[in-house]
Amino acid sequence: MVAFSAREAVSAASPLLRQIGADLPFDALTTGILGMLPTASFAVMGFLALPLLRRMRLEHLLLVALLLTTLGQLGRAVGGVLTFLVFTCVAMLGIGLGNVVAPPLLMKYFPDRIGMVGALHVTLLGVSTAVAAQLAIPLGTLYGWRFSIGIWASLSAVATIPWLSLLGVKRAVGRAGTPPTKDGLPSRANAVRPWKSSIGWGMALIFAGFSSNTFAALTWLPAVLVDRGMRQETAGSMLAVYSILALPFALIVPVVVQRMSRPLPVAVLFVAAFAIGYGGIIFAPPATAAVWVIIAGLGQGAYSFAFAMINMRTRTQSGSGSLSAFAQGTGYALASTGPFMFGLLHRPGEGWLPSFAMLGAWLLVLVTGAIMVNKARMLENHTPVPRQALKGQGP
Repeated sequence: MVAFSAREAVSAASPLLRQIGADLPFDALTTGILGMLPTASFAVMGFLALPLLRRMRLEHLLLVALLLTTLGQLGRAVGGVLTFLVFTCVAMLGIGLGNVVAPPLLMKYFPDRIGMVGALHVTLLGVSTAVAAQLAIPLGTLYGWRFSIGIWASLSAVATIPWLSLLGVKRAVGRAGTPPTKDGLPSRANAVRPWKSSIGWGMALIFAGFSSNTFAALTWLPAVLVDRGMRQETAGSMLAVYSILALPFALIVPVVVQRMSRPLPVAVLFVAAFAIGYGGIIFAPPATAAVWVIIAGLGQGAYSFAFAMINMRTRTQSGSGSLSAFAQGTGYALASTGPFMFGLLHRPGEGWLPSFAMLGAWLLVLVTGAIMVNKARMLENHTPVPRQALKGQGP
């Protein structure tokens, strides 16, 4: 399976905002809107994904996601502010769809290796995010910000190749007379309804809590550090460090969570890392900022935790797809104001304490969601028995 990320769409743009602002009229309001676009777009695609999952194969949906991502990242490198924002939405819709179909794809192709392959998937997401943040300013300095923004479309374009090859093989097998395998997607009669389960709402709160923190940091961390006296290039490097620190946990969290019946302590560990890092960034001497950025960056392990829990609390492909769509749609919708409010709560010369206090509230939301899904049970256990299954049964 090819994992792709377009968190690099945000992580590359964030340190480049001053370069972009020399060409396009980017102000604090536009920056806040840019920070909202990932979560808002992910929410929209999460809500749309469930009916799409009922009508299309997972492989086809992933190809649509990759094509939207490629088109969006190319398109936002041309034109003015409106074009930039519109095509950023297109790219984020593609990413959102890819995020939703990833868990059921893992369950479909790697049912006995979900932990290991899930770790690889999340690791590649972290690598792409960190590389984009680190190279954004050097590429922008050498070739201009449009090249630095648009070059990442090549990743999603290349990722389509193995999936097109896989579909070609399946079509050839079908023509040879081998019956196609069923995708196991939910029908209207027995569709899993995560919104009627505490598991569904708990997962939604987890996504809301970690995504509001992660995307606020990806959008605003360089600005916070520059405001505290750090050079722009160094601030961009700090964003790369922040992003790449998700990698150690990405490798081990999915495997560890699969072996724990009650993984709440893992979530609490990441919440504590976020909180301690934020406290240091706000109150510690600016010379020690790198230490606190590193600690806060460890909190991004919550991303691995959230995706691992989708398949940890489901037993079927249909359950995984339904929970993934609902949790991401609802969670990202709740968190979509996080990056915007982070900038809105800041007043020049007054520090960033109100902004980080808002992120602290979202950390409490994350813990609440983790408590709700901590008990070892399955989403499918909460699914009503279809009426068709009751026909012919005695009293």
